[in-house]
Amino acid sequence: MFQGKTLALTPLENGFVELCFNRAEGSVNKLDRATTDDLEQALDVLDKLASTKNGVKGLLVTSGKAVFIVGADITEFGHNFSQPEADVRARLRAINGNLSRFESFPFPVVVAINGFAMGGGLELCLACDYRIMASTAQIGLPETRLGIIPGWGGTVRLPRIIGLDNAVEWIAGGVHQKAPRAMAVGAVDAVIEPGQLRDEALKVLERCASGQLPFEPRRLQKMAPLRLNAVELQMAATTGKAMVAAQAGRHYPAPVAAVECMVKAAGMSRDDALEVEGKTIYQLTQTPQCRALVGLFLSDQYIGKLAREQASQSDVKIARAAVLGAGIMGGGIAYQNAQNGLPIMMKDIRQDALDLGLGEANKLLAKQVERGRSTPLAAGEVLGRIDATLSYDGIDQADVVVEAVVENPAVKEKVLAEVEALLPDTAILVSNTSTISISRLAKKLARPQSFCGMHFFNPVHAMPLVEVIRGEKTSDATISAVVSYALALGKKPLVVNDCPGFLVNRVLFPYFSGFDLLLRDGADFRQVDKVMEGWGWPMGPAYLLDVVGIDTGVHGAAVMAEGFPDRMRPDYVSATKLLFDAGRLGQKSGSGFYSYEADKKGKPKKVFRDEVLGLFAKHVAPPQAFDADDIVARMMIPMCIELARCLEEGVVASAAEADMGLINGIGFPPFRGGVFRWLDETGLGVFCTMADNYQALGMAYQPTDAMRRMAAENQRYYV
Repeated sequence: MFQGKTLALTPLENGFVELCFNRAEGSVNKLDRATTDDLEQALDVLDKLASTKNGVKGLLVTSGKAVFIVGADITEFGHNFSQPEADVRARLRAINGNLSRFESFPFPVVVAINGFAMGGGLELCLACDYRIMASTAQIGLPETRLGIIPGWGGTVRLPRIIGLDNAVEWIAGGVHQKAPRAMAVGAVDAVIEPGQLRDEALKVLERCASGQLPFEPRRLQKMAPLRLNAVELQMAATTGKAMVAAQAGRHYPAPVAAVECMVKAAGMSRDDALEVEGKTIYQLTQTPQCRALVGLFLSDQYIGKLAREQASQSDVKIARAAVLGAGIMGGGIAYQNAQNGLPIMMKDIRQDALDLGLGEANKLLAKQVERGRSTPLAAGEVLGRIDATLSYDGIDQADVVVEAVVENPAVKEKVLAEVEALLPDTAILVSNTSTISISRLAKKLARPQSFCGMHFFNPVHAMPLVEVIRGEKTSDATISAVVSYALALGKKPLVVNDCPGFLVNRVLFPYFSGFDLLLRDGADFRQVDKVMEGWGWPMGPAYLLDVVGIDTGVHGAAVMAEGFPDRMRPDYVSATKLLFDAGRLGQKSGSGFYSYEADKKGKPKKVFRDEVLGLFAKHVAPPQAFDADDIVARMMIPMCIELARCLEEGVVASAAEADMGLINGIGFPPFRGGVFRWLDETGLGVFCTMADNYQALGMAYQPTDAMRRMAAENQRYYV
C-alpha cells in the first residue's frame, strides 16, 4: 500500500491494515522529518482506502524495531527552534493535524507498544483508540527535561485520558513509566507479554471493528474539554503548580509552564487546546534553559558515542578486578564492580580499613533492599563478589588493578611498583589519583604502556564520571580497555591528557581560589554559599569543601600551586588553610566552615557557629557584603578561563567533553549547559570585559589570547 524509508503500510486479512514503523537506517525509530513526511503520505493512502467500496476495517500500529518510537529527533531541534515563530507553529500544526487524523478515521486504531515509546512516540500512541503495551515496555513524556513541553498533543490528550493530576505528575516530572503504572492510571488498556503483543493487539482491533469494544466515545473524550468543574480545576491548578514549582526550582521554567498550559486549555476543545500548547512550546524554545538542556543532551549523546567507539577498539576481556586500598573509596569501587557482576579483590594492609570498605558496600546494598530495588538474596550475592584480603594472594588473576591508596606520590609509587611485579603482562594497572601526574607515577613502572589514570569521583556509586587519564607512555590499547571497563561499571568515561589535576580538579581549584580571595577581601562564606547555590550549584563552595574534606582541598591546592604557580599559588594565608591548621577538616571531623550535628536520620546537618570567624579575623579584611553578581563573577571567571586553557592545550579534546566532565564530575548546573555553553550564551566579548574588571586579582582572571581573539571575531565554542 505504501513503503517509505521509515514506515510501511501493509494489508492484513479481513480488511485490516498495519502501519509499521521500521527505519531503514539505525536500530531505533524516531520521529524526524523523514518519518513525519512518510507518515503524512501513509495517512493520505489510508484516507483514500477508507473511501473505497470495501474500505478499511481497522488500523494496527506497530514497530519493526526492538523499541516503538524513542521520540523526536533532537538533532533537528536547533534548526527547527531557530525558525520564525510562524514557521515553528505551522510545523507543529501540520504534525498535530496528522496525529488528529487517527481520531477522524471511520475505523478503529490500535497500537502495540514495545520497548520504549517516549515523547512524540507516546503522543502518537495517545492519538490511537486503544493502547496495548508489552510488559517490558516503558512510556513517558520527558520533554521538560529538555526545557520544553510536549508539542504534539501530549498536554492535551494525556490529561483527558488519565486525569489532570496524573498528567501533571507525568509531564512535569518527565519520568519513564513502566507497564504496571501505565495500566493503573489508564494510560494503556492492556499489558501483554512481548511475544504475544502483536497478536493480542490485533485481537483488540478485531473486537473494536465488530462493535464489541467502543472506540468513538474515547475519541469524543479526547476532543472535549476536561471533565472538571471550576472548583476542581482551581484546586488542581493551585496544588499542582505549587508542587511542581517546589520540585523544579526557579531555574527550570518548563515544568511549571506545562501545568499552566494544561490548566489554561482544560476547558477547551482539542484543537483550541493544541493552539495553547503550540504557543507555550514556542515560548519555551526561545529560553536559554532550552538551548542549554538540548545542547546538554546532544553533548551527552556525543561523549557516549565516543566512549563506545573507543571501547570497541579493545579486545581485552576484563573478568576479574582488584582494588588496592579499602576504606570509603575502595569500598565504593569494590561495590561498583560487584554490583555490575564483576568479582573483585579488595586489598589493604589494615583490617579496620577492610572492615570500613565492606561496611560501605554493605550500607549501599542495604539501601537498595530498603528501597525495593533489590532483595536480601541478591544483595548477598553482590557482597559475595567482594574478596576482602590483607594478602596479595590471587592478585595475579586480576585483569585490571585499581590503585586507590593514600594520595601521596611516594606511597603510590611504591605500591604500584610492588603490585606490577605480581601481575601478568596482560594485566592493566590504573591509579585512582585525583591530582598526581600519571606520567610521574609511571616512571618507576616496568610496563608504563599498560598504566593510566582512572579517577573515580566520590561517592563512587552516585557520581557518573570517570576520568581516564593518558600518561606520556600509555598505549591506545590500554585507554580503550579502561574505557570499556568504565562502561561495564555503568560510568561515563572521559579521556583526558595528563597534567596537574587532570581536567575536573584543575578547573575546580581556581573556583576554590576565587572563593578564598572573596573571604580574604571580607566576604561571609555563608553569603557566598547562598549566592552560588542560587546560581544553580548543588552546594556552595564552603559546604562543598566541608563535604570533600578540608584536608583534601588543601592537598589539592598545593599540587595545583606547584603545577601552575603563576596563577594558583596564593600570596596570602587562605581561610581553607586556616581551617586545616585548626584541625577543622569538614564533615569528617565534625567541623569545617560549618559545624555538623546528626539529624533525626543520623545524617550530618550543617549549622553555623560564629567561633569559626575568629579563626579568620587576623587574616581577612573587615566584613563586608558583596553584590551577588560580583560574587558570581569572582567565582566563575577563573574556572571558565582555566577550562579554556585545558581546551587550548589539548588536555580535553572538545568543548562538549569539557562541559560534560564538569556536569557529571562536580555538578555544574545542568540548566546552564556547561561552562562553554554558558560562555556562548553570555557572549565572549561580555565575558572578557567582565574579567577585565577583576584583573587586579591576578593572572587567573586574565582571559587567554585565544579567548580574546574569539571575542573579537564574535566566535562561539559551539557552532
